[in-house]
Amino acid sequence: MCGIVGLFLKTERHEQELGRLTALMLEQMRDRGPDSAGFAIYGDDRDDRTRLTVLAEGVDIDWPEVCGRLSENLESEVSHRTILDHAVIETRASGSDARQWIIDHVPEVTVLGFGHAIELYKAVGDPKLVAERYGLADRRGTHAIAHTRMATESAVTTGGSHPFSTGEDTCLVHNGSLSNHNLLREVLESKGVSFQTENDTEVAAGYVAWRLTEGDSLEEAMGRGIDDLDGFYTFCVGTRDGFAVVRDPIACKPAVMAETDDWVAMASEYRAIAQLPDVNHAVVWEPDPAKIFAWSRA
Repeated sequence: MCGIVGLFLKTERHEQELGRLTALMLEQMRDRGPDSAGFAIYGDDRDDRTRLTVLAEGVDIDWPEVCGRLSENLESEVSHRTILDHAVIETRASGSDARQWIIDHVPEVTVLGFGHAIELYKAVGDPKLVAERYGLADRRGTHAIAHTRMATESAVTTGGSHPFSTGEDTCLVHNGSLSNHNLLREVLESKGVSFQTENDTEVAAGYVAWRLTEGDSLEEAMGRGIDDLDGFYTFCVGTRDGFAVVRDPIACKPAVMAETDDWVAMASEYRAIAQLPDVNHAVVWEPDPAKIFAWSRA
């Protein structure tokens, strides 16, 4: 059992408090997943540089040395800042090239995400404490998704925590399980998608990112996923300017959504949405099976 939440701001009204509102939502899902948690937040969007969020769990990394080598390889200036065991690396070069170089040359770390707008954090521990540790409540932005995990078929590790991301400014959280992820992983790897864990959710994230690079819209990619991703699931996906939710054709995993003039929210349970501003004026519904709900600020 896991808990997922997502908040997409349709207007600028609540951008300064996006992190605080997301943290409140995440805290409400603690008893659905007390083992670990993670969040992705979109903000400070700039065309002229890419950010990579990198996790160095349990290892000491000489980040200036790594960034120096990366800068030499990319032939571009590279800078970094650290937040506990996470580093945020910035460059004007290709984010996908930077991601692959780190995966290939610094295998003891994990590249959690990259893009012009996204930062992504995850850790083992109580979701409220994870949010506090990485300053979620103080962050501003346009949209965010988050996840709490209760491990049922694998160990409690940061590697199993969501969100997962393999493509630029794209990430996914998931409540459920996929039955064909091993086969689909092989297909995606043959198309150039690289993975860092054995988690089925990373495969789903890789699938969506691959479809987007093939030219699909977010809604089209999610629609193809209904046919190609076999299992029971509720997915919430974020992109640079988009947000989408879909449930499998049986819809056995819980989800609720709400929308006002200023925001759209989703969660595994309504209590995570109940404290959002103006929720008493929101339209609230349970997403239909195999129906894609998508929004964009583009």
